[in-house]
Amino acid sequence: MKALRPFVLIVFLVAGVLARVRAEDAAAHHAAAPVAQGSPAVDASAPAPTDRPPPSADAAGSDQEQAQRALAIAAAAAVATSHGAPRPPQFIEHLVDVTLQRFDAKSSGNTATRYLIAALFLVVAVLLRHLVTKVVFGFLKRLAEHTETTLDDKLFAALEAPAATLVVVVGAVCALQALKFSESTDHALGYLYTVAFSLVFFWLVMRAFNTVLDHLHEVALERKMGIAAFMPWIKKSLISIFIVFGALLIAQSLGADVKAFLAGLGIGGLAFALAAQDTIANIFGSVVVALDQPFKIGEFVQIGASSGTVEDIGLRSTKLRTPARTLIVIPNKTVAGDAITNFSRMPQRRVEQKIGLTYGTSPEQMEGILEDIRRILREDPDVHQETIVVSFADYAESALDIQIIYFAANPDWTKHMGLRERINLKIMRAVAARGLSFAFPTQTLHVDDDVARKLVGTKAVLLG
Repeated sequence: MKALRPFVLIVFLVAGVLARVRAEDAAAHHAAAPVAQGSPAVDASAPAPTDRPPPSADAAGSDQEQAQRALAIAAAAAVATSHGAPRPPQFIEHLVDVTLQRFDAKSSGNTATRYLIAALFLVVAVLLRHLVTKVVFGFLKRLAEHTETTLDDKLFAALEAPAATLVVVVGAVCALQALKFSESTDHALGYLYTVAFSLVFFWLVMRAFNTVLDHLHEVALERKMGIAAFMPWIKKSLISIFIVFGALLIAQSLGADVKAFLAGLGIGGLAFALAAQDTIANIFGSVVVALDQPFKIGEFVQIGASSGTVEDIGLRSTKLRTPARTLIVIPNKTVAGDAITNFSRMPQRRVEQKIGLTYGTSPEQMEGILEDIRRILREDPDVHQETIVVSFADYAESALDIQIIYFAANPDWTKHMGLRERINLKIMRAVAARGLSFAFPTQTLHVDDDVARKLVGTKAVLLG
């Protein structure tokens, strides 16, 4: 805020100069109006005619009517000018009037009493400023220390400076209102009052708004919410809109034609929207991702045909790091329109596999090995115990197939692969302990006796 003080002072000075020039021009215009409405100009250097007849009663009445009409026009112009100039808040005018009446100084000029009253307003404003900062906000800060949330602590700390400045501005306006100035000076001061109160008010609201947004960003980061990546952009956008809105309100209060500006802004915005359709579509896609939160940074997802770990979520695109360590950049409008599979949010990871034993396995041996595998899965703490399926499934071409289905309690890929390795080794030991063998693809060829004898004879001839 210290860096903005010179800028605020320059705004005050420029507004005061412009307001004073405008008031003087209006006064000159209204002073010239009766001349234009009245009789034609008369050359003062021309000699007065001596033979001019005395004015009749009708001519005198006409001159009086013209003079009254000119006075009425001037009075109406003065009233319009006084109503068009900005005024301080009514409670300040009422407070100043009551104070001047109490000291019997309302009808007097800038006497010593009025100067003392103005100085009194300034002293009271400084004292109230210390009272607000030390006592009121001190009490509120101590009260906020006993609450669970930290938002109130941040709000009170942010609002302390604007509230103290508002007290000083009110005191300064009261001090100026207690003094008498010329009409043009009062007109300029009216603009200064409007700018001062508007800036202080918007400063106070912006500090509160900024504090709330920062608090929401911290909460989103603590809870690892997907919207945390968009909070800086959301904060900048909302503050920019707030600043533009505040500037338009201040300009309108100073008499500017805001409607014409908004009309031109609407036409320019339409042209910009047509020229930047893809960019706007990506921005809206990022808003959809921020609100829906289908994934967040660090999660492994599949978007359409692309899969990888989410590395960055931006305004225009989302970046995925694939298992091959390549980087995929997907436009946010595509992200918002495609199906998204989030592997990191699986409660458990499914494991399904099939093993085959040789056909020499007896029914009793099959029953025993099935029970061994079930016991292995039930005793492992990393296996989700709600779903365990071990069954003699099929008579395959070269094996007796056993279907095994279970879920890893932890969906992490590395831990899931470690669990599968551990379970497979235990199954191998159980199969070996029962004297069984895993089957592999084999074929048996049956040959007739005559053909077999011929083959043996041919082999003996070759060997002899």
